[in-house]
Amino acid sequence: MTTATDSRAPAPAPPLADSRPRPRARLDWRLRFATLSLIWGFSFLLIKVGTHGYAPFQVTLGRLVFGTAVLAAAMAVKRERLPRGARTWGHLTVAAFLLNALPFSLFAYSELTIPSTLAGICNATSPLWGMALSLVALSEDRPTRVRVAGLGVGFLGVLTVLGAWQGFHGLDATGTVMALLASLSYPIGWIYVRRTLAGSSESHLSLTGAQLLLATVQLAVVTPVFTSVPSNFPVLPLLAIAGLGALGTGLAVLLQYGLVAEVGPTTAQMVTYFIPVIATAAGVVVLGESLRWTTPVGAVVVLVGAALTQVKRGA
Repeated sequence: MTTATDSRAPAPAPPLADSRPRPRARLDWRLRFATLSLIWGFSFLLIKVGTHGYAPFQVTLGRLVFGTAVLAAAMAVKRERLPRGARTWGHLTVAAFLLNALPFSLFAYSELTIPSTLAGICNATSPLWGMALSLVALSEDRPTRVRVAGLGVGFLGVLTVLGAWQGFHGLDATGTVMALLASLSYPIGWIYVRRTLAGSSESHLSLTGAQLLLATVQLAVVTPVFTSVPSNFPVLPLLAIAGLGALGTGLAVLLQYGLVAEVGPTTAQMVTYFIPVIATAAGVVVLGESLRWTTPVGAVVVLVGAALTQVKRGA
């Protein structure tokens, strides 16, 4: 799951602008925006279905394999090459871990014990974590009263979703913490990328392809250590993993950067606010997950807080 190029929002690839001319987009940006929202919103449902047949690390590895394949095909069509330089590959290795391998795995493990609806709402806290971290890590990001208020409102929404006044009754603490840590990993990765790879001469497609490739290698090393080869291969979960990777990781990245290039990061990152809505609807309608009143109400409060943290000074 990802949004635009703001350091306070999650994304699976380095937020680097590509200054080379691009051909005119064939599809209206609003349709691509809606498509991206649907893809990322349904990703949490696909994770849940994938874990019904495969271990979380296997779900993540499959997701990365299919996602990398899509970007490799795009690079071949555009005749792009992988980036050069040991320094760039070193930074991309860290970015791959923070923006792909770690959060994808944490979300997969979290959905073993929590509903996909809750995982989708936890994902929406990334701008809140990013806002808090940027105040410390990025000297150019100075707080305003509105943004600090948004931070407080957002985390109040998180407590509402979790039903804090009821002692978090009915929620699995481990799964919830994993989902929140996954959401925290995204802005940490963004800040790292912003400090180390901003201004790179490599194209965004080249860097993204390399990053997903590195994340795939990382999971390929870890997965055999913690899991065994499946004795059978359930078709529906396998299709869910293929869709999660090809659409939710590969195609989504291409759509995202096309939107950033055409309408700018501020508009493109608004997709963040549609993801939990779609994830909740998909979980309830398709998977039949139960929904307490605290979930939608808290989600709205989270999104209001996240929106406030994005208000720029003087806006």
